Amino acid sequence: MKKLALFAFAAILAVSVEAQLETPQPSPSSKLKQTVGLTEVEVEYSRPSMRGRAIFGDLVPYDKLWRTGANKNSTITFSDDVTIDGQAVKAGSYAVFTKPGQSSWEVIFYADTNNWGTPGEWDDSKVAAKTTVEVYPLPVDIETFTITIDDLHNNGASLGMMWEKAYVGVKFEVPTLTKAQKSIETVMAGPSAGDYYASASYYYEEGKDLDKAKEWIGKAVEMRPDAYWVMRRQSLILAKLGDKKGAIEAAKQSMEVAEKAGNADYVKLNKDSLKEWGAL
Repeated sequence: MKKLALFAFAAILAVSVEAQLETPQPSPSSKLKQTVGLTEVEVEYSRPSMRGRAIFGDLVPYDKLWRTGANKNSTITFSDDVTIDGQAVKAGSYAVFTKPGQSSWEVIFYADTNNWGTPGEWDDSKVAAKTTVEVYPLPVDIETFTITIDDLHNNGASLGMMWEKAYVGVKFEVPTLTKAQKSIETVMAGPSAGDYYASASYYYEEGKDLDKAKEWIGKAVEMRPDAYWVMRRQSLILAKLGDKKGAIEAAKQSMEVAEKAGNADYVKLNKDSLKEWGAL
């Protein structure tokens, strides 16, 4: 009986050791995603709370480098190149460090995001942008540190940070005008050679309207006279339509361009087809 009780106790102990202890984190992690114009912006950070403590000038000393949150670096990721206070910042992820002051904060975007807290050794070459922004006093305490993306408009927004009774916002600009203009020009110019080629290839493979496939592949060849793979597809479509003469001509053109490009595979493919069609 004692052995049975001992075995049961050992089993319970083993289960309890293997179980993962779960308790709330004092500074829970948070992720914020926002589209600004045509640019994706993502913020990841941990959120400490006041819990009756004085924050700025005490828990977070004035004019000292702060991790801007808790735990691992707070980071911001831009899907496009952006501009911060006139400084060009490449697309990518950056740690957000700050030096809080009574009336202003220095905000630093740092290329190394793999620090727990502030870097052990600061490297000025990793500073992508640095700016100073005014502190706006809030009428009530913000209990939990909060990062926001405010003042959204087509060409930019503000990265907001607030805690206790302080709010600061860093304006950044995104390349919406450039991206929108490029998109408009591309769409209004009509389908590309690749679009025509893909559409013609799909119709050919699926046995759909081959006359339409012939029209599309012809346009692709006109737009890309250096593309031997497009001419190869044209020859196959023409052959399937019963236009052997046109297929032979397209295959010869494809083979000639493929030879100049040094693509032996397409040279062989075209030679094999030309033999099959009695042209070699």
